Amino acid sequence: MAKISDVQLKQLVEGAIFVSEQPISTEQLQATVLDGLAVSKSRLKETLAELTLDYQARGVQLIEVASGYRFQSMDSLSPWLSKLWQEQAPRYSRAMLEIIALIAYRQPITRGEIEDVRGVSVSSHIIKTLSERDWIKVIGHKEVPGRPALYATTKTFLDYFSLKNLSDLPSSDDFLHDQEKDQQLNILSSESNPLTEDKQPQSATSSTIEADNADEKEQLH
Repeated sequence: MAKISDVQLKQLVEGAIFVSEQPISTEQLQATVLDGLAVSKSRLKETLAELTLDYQARGVQLIEVASGYRFQSMDSLSPWLSKLWQEQAPRYSRAMLEIIALIAYRQPITRGEIEDVRGVSVSSHIIKTLSERDWIKVIGHKEVPGRPALYATTKTFLDYFSLKNLSDLPSSDDFLHDQEKDQQLNILSSESNPLTEDKQPQSATSSTIEADNADEKEQLH
């Protein structure tokens, strides 16, 4: 096998990840751009660790997600970088977010088990949408009457949220901490401007009600 210097290896790996349209794994790197080169798994991991460190303080960072490595901008820059695109970010209904959260945290899970937790029927449209996005998949069937499908999340779901594995999902403690922070901010906001709620425009209130009603209809389909 041909030898390659550390500098050349670093440049080659960096270039491969940069031009790849999808996250690229160490296995893919060794099977493609590093094929025929004397590069061990440990050496490749060391190179990736060095690259990750090199980009740590930059606007673009090297991130490992479920499917492999990719370059992405810092999350803190998104409010400004989003101005480069005219289209708005997709908005997900509360029902869809509840369903994907239940699947992510309780997988494998059946449709009936999701309905038991939420108290309403699961929209077939939402399940279809999540499947088409390749966020969820059927991994088997539960051995009970009717053998309902068991749903689980995919690597595409993890990639979308920049997660390496399911253990990177926020814990319930994180949710409770965020809720406490939101409540504290709401209290401070109310104290600083006690008339804000009374002076809320009618149009804003109507929009909120319409959004809640639309979301509820989606849940009951």
